[in-house]
Amino acid sequence: MKRISSILAFVCLFFIISSSSSFAQGFRLALHAGANMGKLDGKSFNDEFQLGYHLGVAPEIMLTKKWGIQPEVMFSQSNTTTSREFEDIYKISSHELKDVKLNYLSIPLMLSFRPVSFFTLQAGPQFSVLMNKQRTLLENGGDAFKKGDFAMVGGAQINLLRLRIYGRYAIGLSELNDIDKQDSWKSQAIQLGVGFAL
Repeated sequence: MKRISSILAFVCLFFIISSSSSFAQGFRLALHAGANMGKLDGKSFNDEFQLGYHLGVAPEIMLTKKWGIQPEVMFSQSNTTTSREFEDIYKISSHELKDVKLNYLSIPLMLSFRPVSFFTLQAGPQFSVLMNKQRTLLENGGDAFKKGDFAMVGGAQINLLRLRIYGRYAIGLSELNDIDKQDSWKSQAIQLGVGFAL
């Protein structure tokens, strides 16, 4: 129930900010899709980026000719694989390394700086709510990952008429390990994608 309330609160915030476009210099709604290269820092996981994907909707709200905000709602999938150390730390016997898929509803709130019309720099916070529960890692059926992740995101976007081509880097600031404190898990992701402004 608490997670559903958080999702509703962020979706309401998203539409409130979007509806304020009448006060802005310009407003466009863009659809985004692309690849996530994500990984989890920590001894429990392989130290390499793995491919996932993201889909989202992003209102582009220009407050002045150069400055604006871009609140987004995005479905994001991140993949990783447990390491041998995971078995050693948590005493879980397995003959194979386990793939982990984490599906998030992510809400980035980006500050946009557009020095020229075809190029935008972006940075801001991102809060993500875990949509699936990764229970298969634990023999007792408990949750391995915390339900929320807070990250900082930075990147750049090329604007070609209505086409958007963007790249971003997100670094997680939240501790994701919901088992104990034996190992610290934090997220990283590189996002590459394209968008279309309606």
